[in-house]
Amino acid sequence: MSTNGAARGNYILEVEDLYVGYYRDLNILQGVHMYAEKGKITTILGANGVGKSTLLKAIFGFLRPNAGDIRLNGKSILDTPTHKRITLGLAYIPQHMSIFRWMSVEENILLGGWTFRHDKERLRRKLEENFERFPILREKRKQPVGELSGGQQRMVELARTLMTDPEVILVDEPTAGLAKLLKREVYQMLRDLRDNEGKTIVLVDQEIRHALRIADYVYILDLGRNKTEGPVEEIVADLKKAFWI
Repeated sequence: MSTNGAARGNYILEVEDLYVGYYRDLNILQGVHMYAEKGKITTILGANGVGKSTLLKAIFGFLRPNAGDIRLNGKSILDTPTHKRITLGLAYIPQHMSIFRWMSVEENILLGGWTFRHDKERLRRKLEENFERFPILREKRKQPVGELSGGQQRMVELARTLMTDPEVILVDEPTAGLAKLLKREVYQMLRDLRDNEGKTIVLVDQEIRHALRIADYVYILDLGRNKTEGPVEEIVADLKKAFWI
C-alpha cells in the first residue's frame, strides 16, 4: 500500500521532496518524503546503503539538504542549527553507542541537560524523572557506564536524550551489536515511550521483525527513493514479499 504522503494528518514531523547527500552533486536521497504522526512510531526500512541513516542525519541537521523541506510542528527547520533543533523538541540517538564509558551513569545522563546546565533545579528535576522512568539506573547511578550491560547502556542513552523532554526522537539502529535478549529490552523501552509518554519516534532499523512489532506506520526506501509505505497492519504482506520474512 502506498499513500504517497498525500493526505495530511496529525503530523508533527514532515519531510517533503528531500534531496540530500554527502557531496553537493551526489544525492543519496532523491525526492524522499516521510511524515511522522504525533505519538506514533514511524519505522523506515530498506537494505544497507539506501539512505535510511542519511535521512535521520538530515532531519537532525548534520547534513544540509540540496532541495526539499523539513518541518517540525508545521515550521521549516532547514535553517535551524542542530543545537536549536534540540530546544525545539527534536532528539537523535545514533547507531553507535555515544556514552562515556568511564563516567558514571548520573554524569552521562546529566550531559543531556547541557543546554540548561545553569538551571540546577531543572537538572535535578529531569534527572529524578529519569530515575523514576528507569529505576535500575538509580541503583547504578554512581557506577561507570562501561560496566553496564548493552541494554542498560542504551537505557542511559535514552535517559540522557529525555533530559530535554523531546517531542520527536530519531533512533538509528538501536539494537546493533546487542544480544537477542537485550534487543527485546530496547524495543520495549521504545514502545513504553510511545504508549506511556506519547513520544513520537522515527525508527531506522535492520531488525525487521522486531521493528514491525512496535511500528505504527512503515516506509520502505530503495536506492534513495520511496518504494512503498503504509500502516503496518496493511503493509506487512508486502514486507514479507520484499524481505522474505
